[in-house]
Amino acid sequence: MTKVVLIVNPSSGGEKGKEYTELALEVLESMYDEVILKETAKGGDAEEFAEKAAKERVEAVIVMGGDGTVNECISGLAEEAYRPKLGIIPLGTVNDLGRALGVPLDPKAAISMLPDAVTKKLDVGKVNDSYFVNVIAIGKIPEAVKDVGVDQKTKLGSLSYFIEGAKAFNDNQSYPFKLVLDDEVIEQESSLVLIVLTNSVGGFENMLPHAKIDDGYLHLVALKGKTLMDKVKLIPKVISGNATEADETLYRKFKSGKIAVVEKDIQLVSNIDGDEGDKLPLTVQVLPSHITIFVPGDSKNE
Repeated sequence: MTKVVLIVNPSSGGEKGKEYTELALEVLESMYDEVILKETAKGGDAEEFAEKAAKERVEAVIVMGGDGTVNECISGLAEEAYRPKLGIIPLGTVNDLGRALGVPLDPKAAISMLPDAVTKKLDVGKVNDSYFVNVIAIGKIPEAVKDVGVDQKTKLGSLSYFIEGAKAFNDNQSYPFKLVLDDEVIEQESSLVLIVLTNSVGGFENMLPHAKIDDGYLHLVALKGKTLMDKVKLIPKVISGNATEADETLYRKFKSGKIAVVEKDIQLVSNIDGDEGDKLPLTVQVLPSHITIFVPGDSKNE
């Protein structure tokens, strides 16, 4: 008897979660013998539901929500020896993992593609005792964006991130980072450090075109430029997929490392998959091909 757990965050995507739940249940009931619906009410619920699903050895977990809810589900699965297949119905503000997988951003289309979906392996990042599948961001912009509340995201969507990020964009403050990346040690002044797993970052689907969901690497991009003009010059390179080759950035790919600030009196908080994470220092590593995930049958992601 086949079983699937559908985890829904009703507050994601402007309260649209409930609207699509009925359709998802209908499609999943045609695919599995038993469908169990779990709706989140608070932070940590999705992780708990996913962990329980893994322990019960269900065939699949389908998550309907934004990047934060997806992160929770993967965190719930990541520690388990048996990990069910995972499907994503994007319903958030940015939906970076859905973009990277080629999953339709329209929830109805994402639900409709499930019967014909195929599976691929997905790398997972581990940061201290937590997990991530999109990006760790450190610096002025993520410090500003972390204060965007649920109500603001619900009302304004991605515009809420743009507003707060724009406020920090003109800030020239940078930080003295010490980056230990595999066997390389780098000291770099930067206002923004990103550690990325896929090609899609903050909705920019072509920011790291060579980063694949199963390449076995973490990708670090640090902004070297300090002035507003440096940042402005970088924008078209980010859009065109040439950010890693720009003079204004430092780029490395690596498998494990440590991210710290040189001056002990500086306290920086990371942003992990869109939500507030640990303070620095961070110990990071990639877990290659750790999750089996549903992608469209015609997916071009290699």
